[in-house]
Amino acid sequence: MLVLPNSLLAKIGEHPLLASLCITDIGHFPQAENHLRNREHPIDEHVFIYCVSGQGSYSIANGPTHAVFEHMYFILPAGMPHRYESNQSDPWTIYWIHFRGSLASCYLPSTPEPIHISPEKQSRISTRIDIFEEIFATLQAGYTLENLCYASTLLHHYLGSLKFMSQYRASGGQNLGDASVAENAIHFMKENMEKHLSLAEIANFCGYSPSHFSALFKEQTGQSPLSYHNIIKIQEACMLLENTELSITQVSFKVGFVDNLYFSRLFNKIMGISPRNYRKRLGKIT
Repeated sequence: MLVLPNSLLAKIGEHPLLASLCITDIGHFPQAENHLRNREHPIDEHVFIYCVSGQGSYSIANGPTHAVFEHMYFILPAGMPHRYESNQSDPWTIYWIHFRGSLASCYLPSTPEPIHISPEKQSRISTRIDIFEEIFATLQAGYTLENLCYASTLLHHYLGSLKFMSQYRASGGQNLGDASVAENAIHFMKENMEKHLSLAEIANFCGYSPSHFSALFKEQTGQSPLSYHNIIKIQEACMLLENTELSITQVSFKVGFVDNLYFSRLFNKIMGISPRNYRKRLGKIT
């Protein structure tokens, strides 16, 4: 996670762009066991949390407790006490951002309940996650005024993709209604990169029984669905190893593997080299 220094935030409040929307904290917590925040004293930032897998819950002030499941997000409004926590038996994996500014409240949902954004044939979940990663990488590169402004403009896009979800999906050219079974399935796999999918889940998304779907997918790709999903995950892992400073354990989590040793074995099987040596070959520090 990244937490911007208070001394820095105090100096940038007069910039017109950053005064309208500014990130103060940002992070990604995989399998966040024992994650609990109970803020009895309100904070000045809105708190955005997007759960990509696992479960959790939250409450605002003296309101009801809301259950949170995978592919749900919620925003806790600034100036109100709140509490949120990960589920003990099925801890959530979350992307989160603290933000504030004169335009920040424009992106708040109209309801206190969590918003569901499950994968569909027009969904662009993986694209949205890429935007988050770009925000994080920009801030990680340094807190220059230009970086802060760019992160702010990206946050407008990121929050707008949630506030105006139907427009975001429609504009992406991702309508797979006439696509092949394999194309629909691969889209679903990419939208669930951080999750361990079962054959039944992929088949259900495509509208077929597992056995019929598996036969169609293999006919069109030459691979079984789950083998292909692993290949996609390792391709994504290669990209993360090349273009980020994430540790190998973090990369493993990002592509849906809780067991780091299993991830390394699978990576070696598909790529013919370990993740550590792959990164070394690129001249990067492990």
